[in-house]
Amino acid sequence: MTSSTIFLLFLSVLIAASLSFYHYLFRANTQLKSNWILALLRFFSILCLLVLLINPTFTRKTTELSKTPLALLIDNSSSIKELKSNKTALNVLDKILTNKEISEKFAVQKYLFDKDFGLDKPIDFEGKQSNIDLAAQNLKQLYKHNELPIVLLSDGNQTIGNDYEYSFQETARVFPIVLGDTTSNFDLKISRLNVNKYAFLKNKFPVEVFLQYNGTKPCTATFSIQKEKNKVFNQTVAFSKTKKTVSLEILVEANKIGLQKYKAILSSTYKEKNTYNNVKNFAVEVLNQQKEIALVSDITHPDLGAIKRAIESNAQRKVKIYKSKEISDLKNIDLLILYQPTSAFKVIIDANVKQQINTFIITGISTDFNFVNQIQNDLQFKMTPQTENFTANYQSSFQLFAQEDIAFSQLPPLTHKFGKIIAKNQVETMIKSSVNGVSFENPILTFSENNTKRSAYLLGENIWKWRLESYLFKKSFEDFDLFMNKIIHYLSTNSYKKNLLVTHEQFYNSGETIVIEAQYFNKNYELNKEANLTIELKNSRTNAVKKYNFSSSNQGNIVEFDGLEHGNYSFTVKENTSGASYSSSFEVLDFDVEKQFTNPDVVKLNALATKTNGQTFYPNQIEQLIKKLLDPSVFLPTEKEIIKKTPLIDWVTLLIILAVSLATEWFYRKYKGLL
Repeated sequence: MTSSTIFLLFLSVLIAASLSFYHYLFRANTQLKSNWILALLRFFSILCLLVLLINPTFTRKTTELSKTPLALLIDNSSSIKELKSNKTALNVLDKILTNKEISEKFAVQKYLFDKDFGLDKPIDFEGKQSNIDLAAQNLKQLYKHNELPIVLLSDGNQTIGNDYEYSFQETARVFPIVLGDTTSNFDLKISRLNVNKYAFLKNKFPVEVFLQYNGTKPCTATFSIQKEKNKVFNQTVAFSKTKKTVSLEILVEANKIGLQKYKAILSSTYKEKNTYNNVKNFAVEVLNQQKEIALVSDITHPDLGAIKRAIESNAQRKVKIYKSKEISDLKNIDLLILYQPTSAFKVIIDANVKQQINTFIITGISTDFNFVNQIQNDLQFKMTPQTENFTANYQSSFQLFAQEDIAFSQLPPLTHKFGKIIAKNQVETMIKSSVNGVSFENPILTFSENNTKRSAYLLGENIWKWRLESYLFKKSFEDFDLFMNKIIHYLSTNSYKKNLLVTHEQFYNSGETIVIEAQYFNKNYELNKEANLTIELKNSRTNAVKKYNFSSSNQGNIVEFDGLEHGNYSFTVKENTSGASYSSSFEVLDFDVEKQFTNPDVVKLNALATKTNGQTFYPNQIEQLIKKLLDPSVFLPTEKEIIKKTPLIDWVTLLIILAVSLATEWFYRKYKGLL
């Protein structure tokens, strides 16, 4: 209470006393006892009223002890059950929760984690993934500013998430309780298998495998890859006490279109406790992207052979050379290369009006430029009869696709007619021309895109010299062939936009969350996040069909599936307002990552305990852990000072005194006949 408030209260007493004295004693003719009573009542009434108007605030200080939080973090993944430690985990948890001294000292809270993190989940050890990192991040948010002990009941084997050794907050001390048998057993394991999800027909795709051995004696094993019970790869590998890991890089031929399923197997003559981690299923979708390319020319030129060989270096592309009169049906053609076109090419141009096949026009000294000006709207050629040799000048700002500078400026010049080339539409130029070191704005290689059609223009002949010179530089045609195939790849892909785009994988591992993303675009190709999207999912084995709604996300709409059993599934995504739909399928592979472990990861748990200034314990050391937690010198409760300020106007008692005082004065005066 401030000094000014005290002064006002003192002044209130004087005012109340003065008014009461003046009204009932000073003005009274006789000094009766009743006058003193009425003066006293009036004094209390005026004083209470003035005090309420001043409304002083009273401060009260109290102290409160706050218990230190104790987080019990329980691994609810199925690996605990696989290691036969589920009952042990429950017994350890019960000993901590029922300890009275622990309850008195700590605010105990139990948390469970598998692939998710939660409070109210049942402890069933059925989780399909382990994410200790996620649990640590959640505890960091819940106890931002608290110093607390964390008891981690886990085998330390994490299947998803970042390295949990660095995930816990700095103010936490982690005490891992190791679940599982730490006895080292003989075990062979496929620890990791990396493979691309897609491969092209008749190509070989790489498979990277990491094999692991746990044992002390030398061991020989066989690693094989099977497809429909046929071995496509087989190799003997050797392990020893000093050679615990072996990595293999294998090339497997993709000889059949579609989703191809494979099984990687690591076997030996030794008996193992856990053989589930000796097998890994994987799948690769083999795509047939072979393109039929028509190279049309009415002249004989070395460029034709160089272009054909460069493009066909990719087994997915086939080039056939035609005369202009030999081709009119373009139904089976994926790309047209028009080499030095003349008016004789009109039949092909007319046939392409309906097909709208992408074109690659190559011009030179035999080109009819008046005809070229008529058949396209990208470039206008104003050429003279004079010819010139043009050196390539690579443009680093080119961004349509990734292409490195393969020393274009050092390649032989291309021959072309001299003149002016004007861009009529927006074009992207990769290579411009120069003569004797002087740069020109005329392009040598440029690209255009008009709605769904793409075009490329190579302005100069004798590109066969580029391929030959590239070989002289690198002793390989690879640089030039890759350059040419990137052009072909760009032209082989249309920019057509669909209203409904659905993104999904062709296969998933059992136990993981399956996410399917969908984007719906309106007629102006603007993303509509509020689209009414549904999906019908059909189990191909049971024919059971279920319908789900998509939910909105930042990039469109998503739907998630958990707990799907292994097998094949087909689905249809539909936008119910417009009727747009998309149908496809995926497969859930029989692979349980939690069954891969034979022992707890003691090394990792020890590292976590050391980093957080904690200590690792085993289930038979639970009493030592409790003693450690109950050490009176650590994890002390926090003493809080609570200051409570109460304004006088909140005192109901004072209001009652004021009301009683006024009422008593009125009734007393009424009783004495003074009213």
